Amino acid sequence: MSHPKQVVLITGGSRGLGRAAALALADQGDDVIITYRDQAGAARSVVEAVQAQGGQAASLQLDVADVGSYEAFVTAVRERLQQQWNRTDFDALLNNAGHSLNRPFEQTTEAAFDALMAVHVKGPFFLTQALLPQLRDGGRILNVSSALARFCLPGHTAYGAAKGAVEVMTRYMAKELAPRGLSVNAIAPGATETDFGGGAVRDNPEINAQVAANTALGRAGRPEDLGVVMAQLLSPESRWVTGECIEASGGMMI
Repeated sequence: MSHPKQVVLITGGSRGLGRAAALALADQGDDVIITYRDQAGAARSVVEAVQAQGGQAASLQLDVADVGSYEAFVTAVRERLQQQWNRTDFDALLNNAGHSLNRPFEQTTEAAFDALMAVHVKGPFFLTQALLPQLRDGGRILNVSSALARFCLPGHTAYGAAKGAVEVMTRYMAKELAPRGLSVNAIAPGATETDFGGGAVRDNPEINAQVAANTALGRAGRPEDLGVVMAQLLSPESRWVTGECIEASGGMMI
């Protein structure tokens, strides 16, 4: 590691890309605080995996869709930083928590739309706002978009729209938070072998083959492919990159 040890806060860090990011950050010498909604056991396994790599880690419960819970969560983060790291701030934030919605446009309900926007757009907006006093000057913010904001597949209108909003929000955040030396970027994964969307890309051979056939590098993404890129974008070495959306999809649909 060529930079001082960081503490990185990852939402939705108990599984999938959040877990991969936590392990990649630990591999480059950083510590992590991960959040989970209801999978406490999975979160504990990530903490133990980070510790096995020689790092420090903690897990905190958070429902990103519940903005009313943020005040208590910010307090919990402050207390954990003080107790475990003897500091009052952290270095980087990865807004990763999310869920999928694959439903035809004409069948998408208002409730499903609102639930998606609450987690993918409203959540990162107001959670970042709430955590700003604890995020150190010169730190990093990384939001998670999707390659589905670039190309269109039927059934993903709401999800793609949410991720399009994330990309625009990222640029505005980069502009407004620049006086504090904060860099703000987004990463846009392609189809990846996780349990996202019911694990279809990972577990359905036909879907996996379709993804591979439409990806320049000839296969679906793996969590560790994204974890490494996330860790790089969250590191001090990426300080001169801001306001960007970096697609990491192996060349899907190009």
